[in-house]
Amino acid sequence: MSVDTASRADRAEELRNALVDEIIADHKAKGFTMPNEVERAMRTVPREVFTPGVPLEKAYENTAVITARRGEEAISSVSAPYLIAEMLGQAVDALGGLKDRTVLEIGSGGYNASLLRELVGPAGSVTTVDIDPEVTDRAAACLDRAGYRDVTVVCADAEHPVEPGRRYDLIIVTAGAWDIPPAWREQLTGDGVLVVPLRTFGMTRSWALRRSGDRLGSVSHRQCGFVSMQGDGAHRIRYVDVADGVHLRFDEDPRTDPDVLARTVADLLTQPRQVAWAGVRLPPRTVLADLDLWLATRLTRDAGEFMALTAQETAVESGIVAPSWRFGAPAALTEGAFSYRSALRWTGRKFDLGASAHGHDAAAAAGRMVGHMRAWLDAGSPAPGLDVLPARTPDGDLPDGTVLDKRHSRIVLTFPTVTSR
Repeated sequence: MSVDTASRADRAEELRNALVDEIIADHKAKGFTMPNEVERAMRTVPREVFTPGVPLEKAYENTAVITARRGEEAISSVSAPYLIAEMLGQAVDALGGLKDRTVLEIGSGGYNASLLRELVGPAGSVTTVDIDPEVTDRAAACLDRAGYRDVTVVCADAEHPVEPGRRYDLIIVTAGAWDIPPAWREQLTGDGVLVVPLRTFGMTRSWALRRSGDRLGSVSHRQCGFVSMQGDGAHRIRYVDVADGVHLRFDEDPRTDPDVLARTVADLLTQPRQVAWAGVRLPPRTVLADLDLWLATRLTRDAGEFMALTAQETAVESGIVAPSWRFGAPAALTEGAFSYRSALRWTGRKFDLGASAHGHDAAAAAGRMVGHMRAWLDAGSPAPGLDVLPARTPDGDLPDGTVLDKRHSRIVLTFPTVTSR
């Protein structure tokens, strides 16, 4: 080994250990604990091998590295290390460890597959699949260079069975999914676990789901973001313009023509904005992603339709709208008003929750949305649970909750019973 090669290897190890230390601190701040075996794997696998052409320092930044684009859209990446660690932790916790397990990874790149190979040990197995031959060719080459030559790399559309007749203890998906195809459930062992970034109401989180017969039930979840699934499992998010730089986003199939909704909202946005406040002081660590899913279920019940308001920075700066997050604030259209969760109001290091509304019934609409926020707080700020059942499941066999009917499944979001704080 040359001096330059040895020096680069030493620098890579230094950067790798610093990255893992950073991720452990991030876990702690979020209230998680990284399993020891995940830490060992992440300190072992050379991430730079899976990011060819990228400077060493960038390979060990705690961000995703885009490896393929279609126009402006990212279609393949080496996922952010902190997110990989969180999802691997979900899998380890749900299964009590991955040693000797059989694993299928859907969405390839090589890096996560090599970490899984470390986790399952010599008696386990890892298969990684991707729909794009360029991705699988690159993954196979990188795995070979890193010394993980016993990982099986398959080029196929994972919407369908990858290795017919084979069952896996763990299926881990590293692409954003809109639905759970039957093949994923049926390829799991009887009590196997699926870890998947799943979109519900347009909001993505990584769910660890354990199989029980034809049902998948949530064990844990994490906030996340991934490039979208391709192939037969793809589902297009629809955006419609309602004002200059302001859009409505529909991820579930709308019951009303989106263009009709857009025209109505565009007209309402020309009317003065009314804002209502919850009158609370909350700490920065309050998990507002859980609140947004709570609002999605309540607004669907109230209005029969859920949408998200998105806005370009110029539209926010000009005061057209003031959403809680310009990339997607929960919104609803009720008779006479359009309302959405508005930007936080800070006092020192605490914040208040608010809702904005436009229309002749704006004050009442904003007040109703704030009422849902207070109900979430009164319930103890609960996190959601999720169940996935086949599309044919009768209503009477579903658990209580808000039902999302997808192509292959009926997804039920639930929250703990409301109790007084």
